[in-house]
Amino acid sequence: MTITRAVIRGVGHYLPTREVPNSEFEKTLDTSDEWIRSRSGIERRHFAAEDETTASMALEAARAALADSGVDAADLDGIIVATSTPDLTFPSTATKVQAALGMTAGFAFDLQAVCAGFVYALANANGMILSNQAKRVLVIGSETFSRILDWSDRTTCVLFGDGAGAVVLEAAEGEGTPEDRGILSADLHSDGRFRDLLYVDGGVSTTGTAGCVRMEGREVFRHAVEKLASSAETALEKAGLTGADVDWVVPHQANLRIIRSTTARMGIDMDRVVVTVQDHGNTSAASIPLAMSVGKAQGKIKQGDLIVTEAIGGGLAWGAVVLRW
Repeated sequence: MTITRAVIRGVGHYLPTREVPNSEFEKTLDTSDEWIRSRSGIERRHFAAEDETTASMALEAARAALADSGVDAADLDGIIVATSTPDLTFPSTATKVQAALGMTAGFAFDLQAVCAGFVYALANANGMILSNQAKRVLVIGSETFSRILDWSDRTTCVLFGDGAGAVVLEAAEGEGTPEDRGILSADLHSDGRFRDLLYVDGGVSTTGTAGCVRMEGREVFRHAVEKLASSAETALEKAGLTGADVDWVVPHQANLRIIRSTTARMGIDMDRVVVTVQDHGNTSAASIPLAMSVGKAQGKIKQGDLIVTEAIGGGLAWGAVVLRW
């Protein structure tokens, strides 16, 4: 039986030039490189320059993904930007990218599910392709979290970084089996009862300010490990696969301890996990496509590989996607 699959044709990423090592925080906070590494695995991260925005970084990642895919921007049917740090309240960051790419047709919109944003965006783009609403969709994760950090809070400001990643999804024919290339399954969840565990204390209709990130780290850690492993296993079951079939896990890059604990629950060794958190910190919705791009550039991710990607963010919102590269 021939069916439609949404296949990744290209991937790309962008990181700001400014690289910030852990030692830089020692000048203003009661912290150290050892303290940050031991609790998060993070060694450095990138911060956007004053003239860089979520849209400008998204545009660079988009151009890299389009070049990798061989697809022209004029042939795209839509753009989805996953972000919690848009340039403006409205219009969407995606429309700014659309205009900069020279697209005069198709759709463009933002999607907000915090760190789970890219997983949600992939699932949405997949649904549009499977329902024949689109044939090619550019999916981007882009964040400037440095603009919503409390620089006096050592428990949060040392964890995040800025950056962008993008993939080009294209409709292709499959046989309806787990051996098909493309997105094979998705599993999405949210539970608003836990919204106070990870949130920003500002907003348009409340304070009229952007606000700053607030987090209950221990509780987020506990929920993350349990929920991520469960969602990834459910997504694999939906695809008719198991952890033994997985070539690479490309997780949300929030914390190395979360990554290790989650993959251990899944029975997957760390040598099958793409890890970039040490170099980029937590780039929220950008972390998964950024890690995919780096993994491919390093020669790890190859065509035909089975990939599991999972993420959890404020909401709480979480989910997983299983795809064959």
